[in-house]
Amino acid sequence: MQKTAFYNSTKFYKIALVCLIVTRLILNALIPLMDQTEARYAEIARLMAETGNWVTPQIDYNTPFWAKPPLSTWLSALSIKVFGVNEFAVRFPAFAISMLLILLLKPFAKRANLPLVLPAFILFTLPEFLLHVGVVSTDMTLLLSITLMMVSFWETMNGGKRYWGYLFFMGIGLGFLAKGPIILLLTGPPLFAWTVWFKSFRKLLAFPWFIGVLLVIAVALPWYYLAEKTTPGFLEYFFVGEHYKRFFDASWKGDKYGFPKIQPFGIIWVFLFSLALPWIIFIANKAVKQPKLILQDRWLLFLALWVLWTPLFFTSSKSLIHTYILPCCVPLALFVATYWDSIKHKKAYVWSALVVPILSVLIILLYFVPGVFENNTNTDKYILKDYKGEKLFYLGEKTYSSQFYSKGRVKTVPVEKLDSLKSADKNFLLLVRKRNMESVQNSPELIKLDESRKSILFKVK
Repeated sequence: MQKTAFYNSTKFYKIALVCLIVTRLILNALIPLMDQTEARYAEIARLMAETGNWVTPQIDYNTPFWAKPPLSTWLSALSIKVFGVNEFAVRFPAFAISMLLILLLKPFAKRANLPLVLPAFILFTLPEFLLHVGVVSTDMTLLLSITLMMVSFWETMNGGKRYWGYLFFMGIGLGFLAKGPIILLLTGPPLFAWTVWFKSFRKLLAFPWFIGVLLVIAVALPWYYLAEKTTPGFLEYFFVGEHYKRFFDASWKGDKYGFPKIQPFGIIWVFLFSLALPWIIFIANKAVKQPKLILQDRWLLFLALWVLWTPLFFTSSKSLIHTYILPCCVPLALFVATYWDSIKHKKAYVWSALVVPILSVLIILLYFVPGVFENNTNTDKYILKDYKGEKLFYLGEKTYSSQFYSKGRVKTVPVEKLDSLKSADKNFLLLVRKRNMESVQNSPELIKLDESRKSILFKVK
């Protein structure tokens, strides 16, 4: 009896998927929060859990964070309430969302007579997706909203159960709470194009439009109303600044929380083809060799439009980061799974897909090598490992990781006020970035306690 090759065995993919999930969970607990972005969102969630202010996310005490809606922050803050203030807690919502995304793949897998584990395995071996299963950001909540919308649209347009029509509008409402109106910009055009191409306007009557619109309003509007009422000016900054000026003007001066990111034209495609390997190669190959088949097949074109629209939309954007390709991951996994039984060189694809997960295991091993994480990560976690709640200052500008790991106790002291602080208080700790060491070179009263890759911790004599 001929033995089944491992890459044709459902059992292999089940074991591989479980290993991927366990590895990601371990990494979520071990990897420190990195400055800037991840530590920032983690600190915003910590502040929400501590202060109990569930309306206005704060980037520091009494300093509102207007850049993003609160859905991801709500989830991380609730997780902190359950698991405490730690990395696992703030990352757990991203992991939980990844499990929900697998469930959303189930209708497709059932209709295609494929085991659910296959599209799930493909999804978890996409580097961009695997990364975000353990990152504190707003991108996973946006991905969940987009996926819920797109899957619900397909099910409703193809005679699915009635509840899918309501879930479509629920996805819109959640998208407004995840990142704002970008949810409509990333889903509306491909859905409209697909409907026009297959002349399916009559099937749109299957959606509960009136109740659906009310559902979107009920889900999203109350928070926007309360946010503007609590901190006037939010709506103008969020809708005009974050959603218009950020997209069209990379040098926008009104950005309160970041810095201009001037990227080359079309860099989004580089992100897609480098962070969706190896499966993006399969899709590109099919698009080149079988364009007519894709254009004629309702399901394949639906997935192709879903994959391609996001990078097309951001092609001309001057201000973007690699996370913008995350919405492409689910349709990419579904597209590959559709062809699964006919894929040539499947063994090569599977082994290539496992390269990044295997490297993730090596990262876990490196965690236990003394000094590797402490000396090579962009975080203040390790320099504050012995912090017991003493007065703590950061010279110049504090980091988000120092805020999180000191539980908000770290304060900022300008360089010009350091001498007066030392004269007034002889009992405090001082964090100084190495690039600012010139400011304290002639300060014999400072005793060095510890050092990290970017900062040095001093104690005043």
